[in-house]
Amino acid sequence: MSNPLANWWRSHQFNEAVKSQNNRLAKQLLKQIENSGAKLSWQQKLFKERLQLEKLLQKKNDRIKEGDRHLAELEIQLSFGQLDDSLARIDESTLFPDTKLIEYISKAFKLIECDASMIQCTGIDDKVFNKFEQHLAGFIKNELNKSNREKSNVDYLLKQAIDDIQKLKEGQDPQYSFELSPHIYLMRYFLDNVYCTYLAWFLVYKAGLLPTKLNILDIAAGPGTVAYGLGLLLQSSSDFFSMPPMHISYYSLEQQKAFQYRGLQFWRQYMEPQAMNAYFRFDTSSIFDSANQSKRLPRKFFDFIVISHCFFYDDERREKSHQIYKDIFINTLTDSGYVLLIIQEKKLLKAYNVRRVNDCQKELSVVKQFVDELGLNLVWYKYLRSTDSRTSHPNFAKFAKENLPLQKFISPLFRQHFKLPYDLSYAVDDYVVLANK
Repeated sequence: MSNPLANWWRSHQFNEAVKSQNNRLAKQLLKQIENSGAKLSWQQKLFKERLQLEKLLQKKNDRIKEGDRHLAELEIQLSFGQLDDSLARIDESTLFPDTKLIEYISKAFKLIECDASMIQCTGIDDKVFNKFEQHLAGFIKNELNKSNREKSNVDYLLKQAIDDIQKLKEGQDPQYSFELSPHIYLMRYFLDNVYCTYLAWFLVYKAGLLPTKLNILDIAAGPGTVAYGLGLLLQSSSDFFSMPPMHISYYSLEQQKAFQYRGLQFWRQYMEPQAMNAYFRFDTSSIFDSANQSKRLPRKFFDFIVISHCFFYDDERREKSHQIYKDIFINTLTDSGYVLLIIQEKKLLKAYNVRRVNDCQKELSVVKQFVDELGLNLVWYKYLRSTDSRTSHPNFAKFAKENLPLQKFISPLFRQHFKLPYDLSYAVDDYVVLANK
């Protein structure tokens, strides 16, 4: 049976199952349709959204029941004069997804579900990102201009950092250890990575999994990209509902102290005035210093452990880092916590000798193998991409110029220091993977 005919037959069976209210069969058929890589019909999308909403409502009801149980325990304790820290155990609630905010972000970022696992993204929340980018450009300019170095020396230091970071284009791992590496990273990759982490946190929020009390471990944190993505998402929500009290404890594990320092400087200048209730702790050490880390990292503490783009091209370093990550997950993630992994498409596929193909089953097997190697269980994954196909675009520069949001404040700095005759656009080509133990 040909694939189009098989897809049509599954869709017909699905429609009949929905009509007869055979939800169990409809779920099975929907899963088969998604696994086949076929584009979902509007009816299938509605059914999927209904299932997700029912799941969220069930979680909400479970939390309410758990809260009622805790209150009953407290009433008993109060009757005996046993008031203690049990209040702290009452319902650590999550942010319940707001449909209007989800609709707004989906429209602003022009999110299109190309298939069950791939989302095309060609837009942005201008209100949030324009202001953020403008302040970032000013921050970088001020940092470079206030230097007492000779211009020739500044040019030399910039070239060092640029040559190092350009190794990414050659499939190599940069050192990021030069004096102006933080400035060059902020100029070249920071906005794209914040853009991606914003979308990653949005997917977590949309799934109803974002707590109001949130302990985050960011491994290889750089200047705090993961925190900025979350912070900007919370800014986007301000026009839609009153944010309940948020408590974010952010633990930055990063080898380069200069990255942490520059990230904190900019956070204090831009994010703190936005009334962000976040507490930072910095651990300046290499992820390969696992013996000392095990003594410092709190056990069973983190609700989310995030690794954003810290995956290696080099086989030996990748294998060693995966073992270290596994140990960190086992020791420091809460039993109900999640691991959020963000990895570039080329790094993920290259590690398993897979080329870009529009094959959802092969893609799923690679993601599962990747997650298995980290000792985790896959919850879900999404491939975020600027174009609408998994294969390479024949003229991405032209596509970006015509379709993607421009980095209009950073681009002049990029042209000046990288000596390249084009502007930067917000683009994404990453897998966002959610997993648990």
